[in-house]
Amino acid sequence: MSTSRAGSIGWHDLAVPDAPIVRDWYCAVLGWRAVAVPMDGYDDYAMCPPGSDEPVAGICHARGSNADLPPTWLIYTTVEDLDAALAAASHGGRVLAPARPVMGGRVAVVEDPAGAAMGLWEAPRV
Repeated sequence: MSTSRAGSIGWHDLAVPDAPIVRDWYCAVLGWRAVAVPMDGYDDYAMCPPGSDEPVAGICHARGSNADLPPTWLIYTTVEDLDAALAAASHGGRVLAPARPVMGGRVAVVEDPAGAAMGLWEAPRV
């Protein structure tokens, strides 16, 4: 997850039932290289573009906290205050996945009034 400024897109994730098949497809089509990210008994994947060790996206199993996420590319937008953003999102939208800790920060998933899902990322406080 990027620690980019509030309001900017910092990450893209895809949660699917069979991550290895999808991982391999993106490696073949885009030339991405997969780096295993150990989870609880399985691996998700950070995907690096050709010639780079810096991941640009994640391909994850639709398990655990990702079980209810739609199988679509999900953007994560940086927010300064996740609790305030979630409170605001409930007016006309809804929270699909509540706040949880990730990489020292916190994430949640919301749905806008049109039904489009988006992740919210609050970077670690320094």
